[in-house]
Amino acid sequence: MKRNLQSGVTLIELMVAMTLGLLLLAAVLTVFVGTKHGFNRNQNVARMQEDARFALEELTRDLSMAGFYAELVDPASITEDATLNVATDCGPAGAANWIFQLVRPDGQADSVNVVDNATGATAAAAFGCIDAATFQKSTDVVAIKRVLGAPAPALTAGRTYVRTNDTIGLLYVHPTPAGIAGVTRDWEYAPRIYYIRTYANVPGDGIPTLCRKTLEAGAPPTMVDSCIAQGIEDLQVDWGLDADGDGAANYYVSTPTAAEMTQVVTVRVSLLARSAAGDTSYVNEKTYTMSNAPPRTPKDNFYRRIYSSTVVVHNVINLFQLET
Repeated sequence: MKRNLQSGVTLIELMVAMTLGLLLLAAVLTVFVGTKHGFNRNQNVARMQEDARFALEELTRDLSMAGFYAELVDPASITEDATLNVATDCGPAGAANWIFQLVRPDGQADSVNVVDNATGATAAAAFGCIDAATFQKSTDVVAIKRVLGAPAPALTAGRTYVRTNDTIGLLYVHPTPAGIAGVTRDWEYAPRIYYIRTYANVPGDGIPTLCRKTLEAGAPPTMVDSCIAQGIEDLQVDWGLDADGDGAANYYVSTPTAAEMTQVVTVRVSLLARSAAGDTSYVNEKTYTMSNAPPRTPKDNFYRRIYSSTVVVHNVINLFQLET
C-alpha cells in the first residue's frame, strides 16, 4: 500500500509569492492613484473652463449691447423721473444718482465706464459701491448702462424702466406713472458693473471671483453684488479702433481717449482663470501676460488659462470712457 505524500511550500517560495503579490498590489495602487489624480485634475480644469466661458458670455453680451436704449438712438432724448433721486448710488464721489445718468453733464453719452488696471483706491473712487479692501488689484473695472433686449412683458414694482414712444423716453421706477404721449413700450433698465474681488463666499477665503453690481428692485433701487464665476484672477478689456473707416478694427488699445471711443467697433475681453483646487504635485511657474496688465508668475499649485473673446459693439455713438 502506497501512501500519498504531501509537501508544503518552502519559506523561500512563500517569500517570493509575497513579494510578487506586493509588487502587483503596488502597481494596482499606482494605477488607482494616477487615475484618481487625473480625474481630479480634469475635473478642476473642466470647472475652470466652464466658469470662464460663462463669465465671458455674460461680459461680452453686455459690452456688445452697451448704450442700447431700445428705439432711441440718442440717450439725451431720455429724461429722468424724480423717482430716481436716491441717496444710495454707485458712482464717483460727488456724482449724485450717477447710475441713472445716461448723459454726462458735458453732453457726452455715459454708457461705458472703465478703470484700467485699478487699485482698490481707484476702483472705489470711480464706483462708490466697490469695497477697496477686497478689490483684486491690477484688474479692470467695467461699468455698462443699457436696457434689456426686449420690452418687458410685465412691470414689477420697484424695478427701473425706460418708457419710449420711438421719439423720446423716460427713465423711471415702477409704479410711478410715466406720462409720454402716443403708443409706448417699457424696457427694463439693466446697468452692470463688472469687477474682481479677492474672495468668493467670505472675506479671506482667497478665491478670486468675478462679480457684478446689478440694480435690485426696491424703494429705492440699489446696486447689489451678484458674483458669477469663481477663480477669475484678472479681467482685461481692449478696444478695437477702426482707423480707416472700413468697419473693421485696425488695432487695439487698453486706454482709448474720448475721441478714440468714437472709433470703437469691437471689444476684446480677456480673463485669467485658475482651478478651484490646487494640485500638490504641480507647480505653476508659467508667466501670464494680458493686455497692459503686469505679468503674473504665480509659482503655486493652481492650473491657469487665459480665455479671450472679441465682440462687435453695436452702439458706438453711446460709448464713453471714464477713467484710465
